[in-house]
Amino acid sequence: MPSKPPLNGALIPTSFLLPSSTRIFLASAPQIAPKSSSYTSIRTIKSTFTPRPDRFAYSVTRAPLESSSTAALARKAATTPLRTGALALKKGMTALYDPESGKRIPCTVLQLDRNEVTAHKTREKNGYYAVQVGAGGKEARNTTRPMLGHFGVAGVAPKRWVFEFKVKGEEGLGVGVGECIGADWFSEGQFVDVRGVGKGKGFAGGMKRHGFGGQPASHGQSLMHRGMGSAGGSQGSGSRVLPGKRMPGNMGNENVTVKNLKVLKVDAMNGIVVVNGCVPGPKNQILRIQDAIKKPWPAGPMTLSDIIVPTQPTPTPTPAQPTA
Repeated sequence: MPSKPPLNGALIPTSFLLPSSTRIFLASAPQIAPKSSSYTSIRTIKSTFTPRPDRFAYSVTRAPLESSSTAALARKAATTPLRTGALALKKGMTALYDPESGKRIPCTVLQLDRNEVTAHKTREKNGYYAVQVGAGGKEARNTTRPMLGHFGVAGVAPKRWVFEFKVKGEEGLGVGVGECIGADWFSEGQFVDVRGVGKGKGFAGGMKRHGFGGQPASHGQSLMHRGMGSAGGSQGSGSRVLPGKRMPGNMGNENVTVKNLKVLKVDAMNGIVVVNGCVPGPKNQILRIQDAIKKPWPAGPMTLSDIIVPTQPTPTPTPAQPTA
């Protein structure tokens, strides 16, 4: 198909088609050199605001982007705890009374069960620093052979739970492999973060899962009192349900982190740590306790040898009373 000829509506017509006054004016006007054929005019909408700088664009005035693993660890250094945490079982909730104000404080009792260090993760070998902690007990006949070998190298008995706790640097590996972490690893008054798996609620509706208000109870409403209502704006949202719409579905059974819980009591003899407030999961749920990242780092021990064990005063023997 042959190409269409260009439109010449913007060109000046031939001289014999112009009136005499226009021909005289064009003849007396200075001649302008025609523009180059390679020039193309650009017509666009100019913004009244200067464009925002692109943080991904390279500029000689800014430092180059760091995408290495070393740079990633440096960015996370401020929010990485200095020392390892511990594993504990949720035993239930109770309450304590403040001796000064008399206020009742709800709290949760956590018990440490044979916490032992099973391995160290180093920057040179694994890419990061971490302490692997095992807790509980497990029959050797119910443990796989690779895990039996892993526990054998560490010199500990088979553990039921094994978790890692990331630390900032090599100084966080102060607790040696095979050493036991007790409740005195934490101190009263410090703040901790507790992580665990929340209770599973099964399939739940919108009112229970997301707190929807439901539909009216009367005025023609029939069998839709607890329904979620409209799920989208039809053509206003593209005749579809937008991703991320809150709907009925499986509720709970997810990782939950409760931050900034204050340690109220520490019983090193029985391995009990009492924290303020509630923690995720049902009773006997395994939890991870570590120093709170949004609070100043506590002046706690970095190694087990730094723990100050209170000494019991030696009782003075009472002299025997003379008999009559």
